[in-house]
Amino acid sequence: MSKHKITLIPGDGIGPEITRVAVEVIEATGVNVEWESVLAGESALCEYGDPLPDETIASIRKNKVALKGPLTTPVGGGFQSVNLRIRKALDLYANLRPVKKFKGIETPFDNIDMIIVRENTEDLYSGLEHIVVPGVVESLKIITEKASRRISHFAFSIAERWNRKKVTAVHKANIMKLSDGLFLKTVREEAVKHPKIEYNELIVDNAAMQMVINPGQFDILLTENLYGDIFSDLAAGLIGGLGLAPGANIGDEIAVFEAVHGSAPDIAGKNIANPIAIILAGALMLEWIGEVDAARKVEKAVQNVISEGKVRTRDLGGNSSTTEMGEAVIEAMEKL
Repeated sequence: MSKHKITLIPGDGIGPEITRVAVEVIEATGVNVEWESVLAGESALCEYGDPLPDETIASIRKNKVALKGPLTTPVGGGFQSVNLRIRKALDLYANLRPVKKFKGIETPFDNIDMIIVRENTEDLYSGLEHIVVPGVVESLKIITEKASRRISHFAFSIAERWNRKKVTAVHKANIMKLSDGLFLKTVREEAVKHPKIEYNELIVDNAAMQMVINPGQFDILLTENLYGDIFSDLAAGLIGGLGLAPGANIGDEIAVFEAVHGSAPDIAGKNIANPIAIILAGALMLEWIGEVDAARKVEKAVQNVISEGKVRTRDLGGNSSTTEMGEAVIEAMEKL
């Protein structure tokens, strides 16, 4: 059995608690993993004076794959988003967020099974802003043909790899004719190369309305950076919250898998956080490294635990602990 060396970033707040549970679940699959634990975020800032030390980036670059807990980003000041720095440093240009409704979670919709593919490196998240004059700030939205082309290729490749039927491009090209227009032109050119995949387009505000009226119509959503960030959280809300939403940041050779929710410092250390998102991120990671059977086992176990409803954390309407949720998933895997 081959050994996989994987970088582990425990994260801030609830991060160490939920990543510990995810590691236990992954190891319970029998996959041979050697973890290389490194710091990022507030813990790294205290230790190294930098929330993203060179050692952390070097570890991910060497191992090619990482599992990352949530990191704290100060609002309005302090250091730049560490998540953003990781994506830029490693050129992780594709953000992948599967959104699937689990049986047993009561929401108005039962047919949600979509993948949001978000460009991860530019748009307004380029962070290029300046004060024009006191009281006037200008932020630059950057859209390039190169970034648009590779995220389009990624989305259609994922559609073919995972037997998806449709890609929907989300845009505002009716107003931002040059920037979103370039994105849309590039996506259309890629769509022509994949005639077996249905392709359509929606203006972003209409797409938001369609999402809350009939989310089951969506298969793969292809978006620019900002729209994708918003739609990812919106879609997660339709399936029961961010505690059920895994994510991945993917480049040509390197991938970092994560829970998409925040570090929730207000409940840190209380053993009540929901670990499902990062467990499912671990399942995505297992599939990425070729351990498909193990990935399916984790996904099925999570589904069984949630649908059974006996073990649920507070955000899912229960009183179970983080540890108990992880133990229930492992027990469910043993029964498969």
